[in-house]
Amino acid sequence: MHDIIVIGAGTAGMTAALYALRNGKSVLLLEGECVGGQIANSPRVENFPSVKAISGSEFSDRLFEQIKALGAELELERAEQIQKNADVFTVKTDSGAHEARAVIIATGVKHKKIGVDREEELTGSGVSYCAVCDGPFYSGDDVALVGDANTALQYGILLSGYCNKVYVCTWMDKFFGDKALVDTLLQKPNVEWVKNVTLCGLEGSDELSACVFDEKDTGKKRSIPVKACFIAIGQEPDNAPFNDVVKLDGKGYIAADESCMTDTAGVFVAGDCRTKKVRQLTTAVADGASAAMAACKYLG
Repeated sequence: MHDIIVIGAGTAGMTAALYALRNGKSVLLLEGECVGGQIANSPRVENFPSVKAISGSEFSDRLFEQIKALGAELELERAEQIQKNADVFTVKTDSGAHEARAVIIATGVKHKKIGVDREEELTGSGVSYCAVCDGPFYSGDDVALVGDANTALQYGILLSGYCNKVYVCTWMDKFFGDKALVDTLLQKPNVEWVKNVTLCGLEGSDELSACVFDEKDTGKKRSIPVKACFIAIGQEPDNAPFNDVVKLDGKGYIAADESCMTDTAGVFVAGDCRTKKVRQLTTAVADGASAAMAACKYLG
């Protein structure tokens, strides 16, 4: 029996663990994929106060080492259900079950998929959602990048450093990210901006060989030969396993305000998986602190 189970070992979850541990509570973190969450895949973080620049993986590693030194426990298991019996919560996972007196959900978000034919089939064989993870495999090759916001811009800059050519493909004729990133990307000599297109097909047998786009301006299709297609069109929550104990909004986010309290006593939420207007590294940290403090107050 632990005082608090934190579901998710991203920035929000690990910050929640940090504050709970410093308040003398025992904490178990459950993580179904990899420690660090989304930020661990960011090649460069430059918007965290007091830190001029750091890689997302180093940021995550430092935070994990910090909570580990304070006694945090970690199990690499995917949480599949939360049950409440009196004042005890049981979190069932793909490997077993764990009990605690309070639960903090910090599952973050997952990559959105376009839904084009063969997207699932070719994932890992040319289709990727993480340039940090998979980009180096395509050093010297031509690749496509689909997306128009900050993550896509960062991926494009990263890929331009070792790919022969990067086709940055956007649905409109503008970007929706930071101007500094846009300027940096478009200055790269091996980057070609392909505007007003929609990915409609993926070609190749066992490996991706080309991306097919619908051109909105001409009504024609354009096939671009590439070895990889990196998709960066946003994220979505993965909260369905918990809808028995928390209320979800129309988009699947857990309904909660800045207090990070859900409509079930003893269950709290932190980070990108909750309803909020701003989803940034700093707001994940703030949520983690707020949720942990609320959970500690609940436990008494």
